[in-house]
Amino acid sequence: MTKRTALITGATSGIGRATAQEFAKHGIHLILCGRRQDRLDSIKNALLEQTEVHTLNFDVRDNAATREAIASLPEEFKQIDILINNAGNAHGMDTIQDGDVEDWDAMMDINVKGVLYVSKLVMPQMIERESGHIINIGSSAGKEVYPKGNIYCASKHAVLAITEGMRLDLNPYGIKVSAINPGLVETEFSKVRFKGGKQADSVYKGYKALQPEDVADIIYFTISRPAHVNIADLLVFPTAQASSTIVKKNV
Repeated sequence: MTKRTALITGATSGIGRATAQEFAKHGIHLILCGRRQDRLDSIKNALLEQTEVHTLNFDVRDNAATREAIASLPEEFKQIDILINNAGNAHGMDTIQDGDVEDWDAMMDINVKGVLYVSKLVMPQMIERESGHIINIGSSAGKEVYPKGNIYCASKHAVLAITEGMRLDLNPYGIKVSAINPGLVETEFSKVRFKGGKQADSVYKGYKALQPEDVADIIYFTISRPAHVNIADLLVFPTAQASSTIVKKNV
C-alpha cells in the first residue's frame, strides 16, 4: 500500500507537533512547515526512525514565500494526500475599541490568509487526482463570540466559513474537508496571546485542559475513516469547559 503524505502547517509546537508525532506512528510521510528551523530540525530528527520527513521553513502569511516553499518540494513529497491547516495565533485580549491594529493584522493574516494561501497551492493536485483530505484547525471561538475575543473570534468564524465553502466547491472531486474545533488546549497559545504576561500562567490552572495529543488523536481518527465517511465539523472541549466563558475550576 502506498504511504500517504501529509503537509502540516504550524508543526513546530502544540497541536501541529503532536499531530506529526501521531501520524509518524502510522507511517504517514510528513511535510512539516513552520517558522523556526531549529525546531523543525529537532522534530524531523526525532521522527525519522518512524517515517519519511521533509521540512519547509516559511511564514504562511507570506504568499510569495508560501509559493516558493511548496514549489521546492522534492519529487517524492510533491503528492500531498492530507493537508492540516494548523498554523494560527491569537494576539491580545482587548475590547475592540482598544484593539491593536498590528494584532488584528497578525490574526487575520495567519488564521485566515494562511489557510487560503496554503490551500490554494495544494488543492489543484487533489482536484486532478479526485482524492485528498483537508483539515482546517478552527476553534470553539469560531462557534461563539466572547468578551474581548472580537477579532480572534472573527478570524476563527472565517475559518469555519472557508471550510464550508471548500466542502461545497470540492465536493464534485471527492475531496474530504473537515473542521476540528478545540476549546481550551494547553499549548503556547496563551503565552502568545498575553504576550508573556502573568495572566497566561492562570489560564490552565484549576482544571485539566485538553492536551495537544488529545487533538492529534482526533485528527488521526478523522483522516483514518473509511472513504465514504467525512467528519465535517467537530467541536471538542475539556470536560471542565462548557463554553468559551464557562469553565469549572477547582481554585
